[in-house]
Amino acid sequence: MFGIDDPQVWSAYLVCILSTLFCVVYGIVNWNKGDEEVHKEDQAWVAGEKSVEEKL
Repeated sequence: MFGIDDPQVWSAYLVCILSTLFCVVYGIVNWNKGDEEVHKEDQAWVAGEKSVEEKL
């Protein structure tokens, strides 16, 4: 097939193509996940960090 007689070379091409397809599908499925709400503890920490930076 296409001048490549070695099945190991074909399997390497197949694995590359399948992993690419998997990564694309995974990226589409998980596109906007991770958008979490901000907790009050996080807001307090950011406010504390800003006050420390202003003092420096």
